Amino acid sequence: MSSITAVGEVRAAGWAHRARVVLGLFKLRIGAVIAFTALAGWAVASGPALSAWQVVVLGLAVFLSSASAGAFNQYVERDVDARMKRTQRRAFVTGELPHSRAWLGVILGLVAASTVAAWWALNGWSALYTFLGAFIYAVVYTVWLKRRTWMNIVIGGLAGSSAVLAGAAAVDPHIGAVPAILAVILFLWTPPHFWSLAIAFRKDYEAARVPMLPVVVGSARASQAIFAHAVALVALSVAPVFFGLGAIYLAAAVAGGILLLRRCWALLREPGPQRAMAAFHASLTQLSLLLLGAIIDGTWW
Repeated sequence: MSSITAVGEVRAAGWAHRARVVLGLFKLRIGAVIAFTALAGWAVASGPALSAWQVVVLGLAVFLSSASAGAFNQYVERDVDARMKRTQRRAFVTGELPHSRAWLGVILGLVAASTVAAWWALNGWSALYTFLGAFIYAVVYTVWLKRRTWMNIVIGGLAGSSAVLAGAAAVDPHIGAVPAILAVILFLWTPPHFWSLAIAFRKDYEAARVPMLPVVVGSARASQAIFAHAVALVALSVAPVFFGLGAIYLAAAVAGGILLLRRCWALLREPGPQRAMAAFHASLTQLSLLLLGAIIDGTWW
């Protein structure tokens, strides 16, 4: 191998690493889930059909807004992340990215761009919900509540609800029954999802002095709250069938619901890290099935 080729490969590896660092800042997997949530809201809403390019703009605007909120979370929580093993390798902690106002400007600019894009391509209500999703996660949850109260993620669950409403409002600003129910489902889904993670990493949250529910009341009582939320969530997830969704959605909701209840019941009986991570992953599967069923039923069935 020539020296020129070797240098080229090193540079390529360096650029690839930088790209991974920057992309990791924006929590792209969470952004993709939130964008998928917005598309579910669009799919189940009744009203004039959106063109393909409008649907693309909706998904990208919500994705970008959510990703920017995730980056803001890391910008604000550098000190907290440094005290948690799970997050101490994040770029603002390690110094791989400078903790500068320039990054804050980029983040705020991306939120503004996503909001303007939704306003331009869709309407003001969709733009408002797109912005609110980012604002609730970044400011209400991260800045105001996370270090103050165990209710942090309960209220923070409204960020996911806002994504559903952004999708539904893109079709009709008057939110119908099915997207409204989906918004409540997202609100109920968020606490057990994050509380399961908090049980698995309770020592991290204790070290960072973040009052997640398992830190405040212990893993056993937190697992009781998780199971209660899961029961309410699964029961409500069947309700859209009575307002127009069909067999595809019902099958997805039931399959995901059974999986979630089984994992949360196992966590209730044995409230430890392993069971908690199983419940955490089950909540992701349950939500993915629910949203996929809603999109298929709402658009093609």
